[in-house]
Amino acid sequence: MSLNIGDIAPNFELPDTELKMRTLDDFKGKKIVLSFFVAASSPVCENELCTFRDSWAEFSKLNAQVIAISNDGPFANKAFAEKHNLKFPLLGDYNSKTIRDYDVLMKDLLHIKDYNAAKRSVFVILEDGKIGYKWVSEDPLKEPNYEEIKESLK
Repeated sequence: MSLNIGDIAPNFELPDTELKMRTLDDFKGKKIVLSFFVAASSPVCENELCTFRDSWAEFSKLNAQVIAISNDGPFANKAFAEKHNLKFPLLGDYNSKTIRDYDVLMKDLLHIKDYNAAKRSVFVILEDGKIGYKWVSEDPLKEPNYEEIKESLK
């Protein structure tokens, strides 16, 4: 089922880089920039998450929290976060349940059978839990429009 603007964002329970289980409800009261990324340490994902890192002050002023999700495990995400000084949560959806719940599953990445990943996508979830912005790319090499994301938070 495809999610649309105005729909309630599905909750999740996923491990962060410290093996703490995190839920969407943990961040209630803030706008959430929920970024699904393809793979830790891949070049385009580095660009994307470092851009979010560098926009931290702007997002904070808009009462927004970045959360990034991939199907990488917590250890790969931790190494990725440490290498790039990422201070926002990176969550591991190792069984792709949340990725499926948000309808952003990319099957057979790099033409490798059963190597599934998240489509590069961004959802802005408003304080009321509803989706206020949605961007999903079929092209894993395409980055989101960062200015459009910031505008959706205003």
